[in-house]
Amino acid sequence: MDGLKKVKKSNVQCVIIGFSDYKNNKEKKIFDDNSLSIANNINLYLVDAPDIMVERRSNPICDIPNMVCGSRPTDGGFLLLNEKEKNELVKDNPLAQKWIKPFMGAEEFLNDKPRWCLWLVDARPHELRKCKLIMERIDNVRKFRLKSKKAITQKFASVPTSFGEIRQPSSEYLIIPEISSEKRKYIPMDFAEKNIISSNKLQLVSKAAIYEFGVLESIVHMAWMRATCGRFGTGYIYSCSILYNNFIWPNPTPTQIEKIEQAAQEVLDARKLYPDSILADLYAPNTMPPELAKAHENLDKVVKAAYGNKGFETEKEIIASLMKLYKEVVGREKPIVE
Repeated sequence: MDGLKKVKKSNVQCVIIGFSDYKNNKEKKIFDDNSLSIANNINLYLVDAPDIMVERRSNPICDIPNMVCGSRPTDGGFLLLNEKEKNELVKDNPLAQKWIKPFMGAEEFLNDKPRWCLWLVDARPHELRKCKLIMERIDNVRKFRLKSKKAITQKFASVPTSFGEIRQPSSEYLIIPEISSEKRKYIPMDFAEKNIISSNKLQLVSKAAIYEFGVLESIVHMAWMRATCGRFGTGYIYSCSILYNNFIWPNPTPTQIEKIEQAAQEVLDARKLYPDSILADLYAPNTMPPELAKAHENLDKVVKAAYGNKGFETEKEIIASLMKLYKEVVGREKPIVE
């Protein structure tokens, strides 16, 4: 623009500290964009639902597979490799190839970026000593950990061939990125083979099947996520202890399970129609392909039906209904003081 300076846009974030007197009997109103609705009660999640606090829990509230955070290298970057570094190691000693595994964090998962790591869990010492470049990296890991101010990290210096924390599944597993853009209607999820090493920037469900994928990828779970998740700037932080472990799953019939599985597979099949597209593009609001959008709409429909449909039309209704269900389940665990 002639004569005008280009001004950077800034993001404004608001935190609501309080509302009003708890015993205020005046009419309660919820404003959402340009719409207004009258509420019976406005809880701390700003929805018309019971007053609840979703607390951390170490295990799922429902009978579902456990979720864990991926493996944390704590290595100073010396166990991680880009394409060039990987090729240099193999060129120096072809034996190194057996210890190089695909490595994936949220960035690599969403943008299909190749990355690698040295996975030396079962490496034999006499073989490692034959690989000079790998031995140099191992020594650098040891030095990095010794310099840490954390006692636990210093302790890991005694095993520099291993990641600081290892939580790698032994079979195929479901991947959910820890951080995702708030612009996406759905957080992209997918299955990974056991030889792909996932970092602590991913959440993993090792015993998940296509049914679990379907429910988690549905708008019902996405609505719960948007209401209860933490934030990284304006993006979403997907947590295990608060978000996943407190999510109330449906109680479907065998027929409903079959429909969810079929619809979930249709989502995966729709992605395959665009093999050259990364997940970040497939799930961007302006570039999501129509086939994928339609598959998700169908998945949302059958998952809602598994909950009984009533009270699951809009996201606000979904959140309110899930919170009522959550209160009922928690109430059976322990009394809730009003």
